[in-house]
Amino acid sequence: MTDLFEEVEEQLRSDRYRTLARRAAPWVIAVAAAALVATLAVWGWKQYNQQITDKASEQYSAALTAAVQGDSAKAEQIWTEVSKSQAKAYRTLALMQLGGVKLAGGKPEDVKAAVALFDQAASGAPDDILGDAARLKSAFAILDTAPFAEVEGRLAPLMKDGHPYRVQAREALAFAKLMKGDTAGAKSDFVVISQSLDAPDGARQRAKAAMDLIDTGSAKAVPATVKAALAIPPPMLVGPGGLPMGLAPPEQDQASGPQ
Repeated sequence: MTDLFEEVEEQLRSDRYRTLARRAAPWVIAVAAAALVATLAVWGWKQYNQQITDKASEQYSAALTAAVQGDSAKAEQIWTEVSKSQAKAYRTLALMQLGGVKLAGGKPEDVKAAVALFDQAASGAPDDILGDAARLKSAFAILDTAPFAEVEGRLAPLMKDGHPYRVQAREALAFAKLMKGDTAGAKSDFVVISQSLDAPDGARQRAKAAMDLIDTGSAKAVPATVKAALAIPPPMLVGPGGLPMGLAPPEQDQASGPQ
């Protein structure tokens, strides 16, 4: 009799389990389907972004090639296309290139347009490496024309600890002070640069040379050569399908930062 009761009880438990399983099945299937959809969505989004990045990289590289070959019109056209891309790094680089093109015009309206492009590049940059590069370019563009307060306002944030171009920003500010006649303030900045362990060798050498000019009373000759002293290598390059080169904080001398 005991075995009969146990058998009946086991049968009842099995029936309850089957009933619970049938009730839970739709929920389990729904959760599994949702997880699958989410996984596929993430994968699809990554693939989509990679395709956008690859296309922007190839276009940017093609523009560089066109520029090297002397076809500036084609280069500018392609950079304009890249400047509208959703690939933030390449969009920022393209905007900086377009700013450089405008700056080469030399007219006040060209400089104004260049600064606007540099500012746009900075505001949409994916990180401080590119963002500060654009901000530094913007400050360089107005270094010898804008009021000192405006130049200082652009450079001061870039000099804070942790920013990749803080030495270059301080050097630019020192030259700006020199151009407005503040030799004491300029020398103070040059002293800091000359003693900075993280300053590139070129920056330290320029700082010492500027200090010598100040000490000998020849600092008046410096403003005319400030732009040349702050000249930097060509903009960061990229290869087809690759990431922009130079996206790590500068360890070696890049003269005075991105141009």
